[in-house]
Amino acid sequence: MVEELVAAGAALASAGAVYAMAALRVVKQYERGVVFRLGRLRPEVRGPGLTLVVPLVDRLRRVNMQIVTMPVPAQEGITRDNVTVRVDAVVYFRVTSPADAIVRVEDYRFAVSQMAQTSLRSIIGKSELDDLLSNREKLNQGLELMIDSPAVEWGVTIDRVEIKDVSLPETMKRSMARQAEADRERRARVINADAELQASKKLAEAAGVMSDQPAALQLRLLQTVVAVAAEKNSTLVLPFPVELLRFLERAQQPTAPPRPHPASGLIPDPGGVKSGQDQTGVAVQGEP
Repeated sequence: MVEELVAAGAALASAGAVYAMAALRVVKQYERGVVFRLGRLRPEVRGPGLTLVVPLVDRLRRVNMQIVTMPVPAQEGITRDNVTVRVDAVVYFRVTSPADAIVRVEDYRFAVSQMAQTSLRSIIGKSELDDLLSNREKLNQGLELMIDSPAVEWGVTIDRVEIKDVSLPETMKRSMARQAEADRERRARVINADAELQASKKLAEAAGVMSDQPAALQLRLLQTVVAVAAEKNSTLVLPFPVELLRFLERAQQPTAPPRPHPASGLIPDPGGVKSGQDQTGVAVQGEP
């Protein structure tokens, strides 16, 4: 009798251990458990730690609550200004309602991926090439709103969407390179023209100062000689002022002889008083 009781107790203990092993479940810290009892969703969501379910009656589904990083495959489309581009992106999302993520959608990861691809194609068609290249923050916000609107019903929240790369055709790259080169050349010419204008204004001011002070021209000549001599050239070119050349030209011109007056034969006086007149204006006959 005792042996039968011991055997029954051992059998019950073994059955209890098997039941406990079948009923115990472990939910990790970053997970939440959704229980289905005979196919119906239980209202409570199991938290992290040990939890018990009814074997063969309950079914536990674990849902990851971490932020998921999902790359969006490159999508090819035509922009609003008729340029063919390939754009890829990355989506950051997380599950906020484990029950909705299991019940409302079959596979929330696949659903978010497909929604991201279609939204990316739509953004490409609505945007211009310049916006895709330089105004990505605004496009990221628009893409996030387009994906987040249907994802809220699935118990998923979109944290962030980023456009990674924009691939352009080779012909478009060459065209953009030529455009950038032309723009840089235009800016260089404008800068050179502005510099010439400022230099001409300064030279005009310097010419006005030198015309008022002739000695400034000689000082400038000496500064030029010092600057040329500092280069250690074998040939020294020394410019002469134009005023000095004009002075030498006037000094080399011969003095013209006085000519007699055609009426009286009097010789005009270079000093302003005629030699054939006295100081009273009376004409005096010259000696033969």
